[in-house]
Amino acid sequence: MRPAPTPTPLSKPPTSSIQQPPFWSRPSGRASTMVVAFAALMIITNSAASALGSPAAALLIGPVLGVLVLWLYSVAVRRIEQRPVIELARPTAAKRLLLGTLGGLTLACVSIGLIAAFGGYQIIGWGTLAGALTIVGMMFAVAVAEEVLFRGVIFRLVQQRWGTWMALAASALLFGLVHLVNPGATLWGALTLAVEAGLMLGAAYVATGSLWLPIGLHLGWNITTVAIFGTIGSGGDAREALVEAVTPGPVWLTGGSFGPEASLISVAVCSIATVLLLISAHRNGRITRPQKPTSTSRTAAA
Repeated sequence: MRPAPTPTPLSKPPTSSIQQPPFWSRPSGRASTMVVAFAALMIITNSAASALGSPAAALLIGPVLGVLVLWLYSVAVRRIEQRPVIELARPTAAKRLLLGTLGGLTLACVSIGLIAAFGGYQIIGWGTLAGALTIVGMMFAVAVAEEVLFRGVIFRLVQQRWGTWMALAASALLFGLVHLVNPGATLWGALTLAVEAGLMLGAAYVATGSLWLPIGLHLGWNITTVAIFGTIGSGGDAREALVEAVTPGPVWLTGGSFGPEASLISVAVCSIATVLLLISAHRNGRITRPQKPTSTSRTAAA
């Protein structure tokens, strides 16, 4: 009898013949879609808010734009990421938004007060209530649109893959650099904004897992520094505010054309808040480490 032939082992199909999932269904595709969509939405929202010229229009349209951005974010998270939007949970929304707004107001008052104590801020007259109210309405849209992009999308997605520290650094740096498009922007101002505001707002998100606290901090700071104290906000255009003020002195003290956000005083004050928020996040176990990619995740991300 002839010996039975040795079976030939089945060869694996070449990698190129394995059908890859569509780009939109991959983690990298979903993340790219979110970033691009909400970057475009932020640009549109900020441009529309900046064009508001009357208090009635600003106080009506500004909050409506903010609510629209939040609604679109909720829809995108549910449709694209297919998960509940826990970062916009309603039970704690009012409390955290109010706490953040009061916190931003307090930090701004302390910063401007210290700058004034060193001779870098002086009130020279009254402005207009209409101008201040216009800024207030505008800032509702600006604060929401920027926090949704930089904390809700960029920070959160980077943290999921590379951990909290990388997310803090990346989102803060991008937050500072994007303000270089403003007319009075400087590289110094962008870097100080990244440290002072970018890190603090990211830390507020880490400490609570919620967008409401950073939105409130952002809103309270902008309203106080720009609408009430009449200073320049992140190198933007000068606007009529509640008072008319001048900021004589060196750039390290006043921030120069970028405004008080480029002052070392503001950096120091907000950095204290950042440290306190990160301590709270650490105690509550919210600091995450980078994920170790598995073979499955590498294939899905390809």
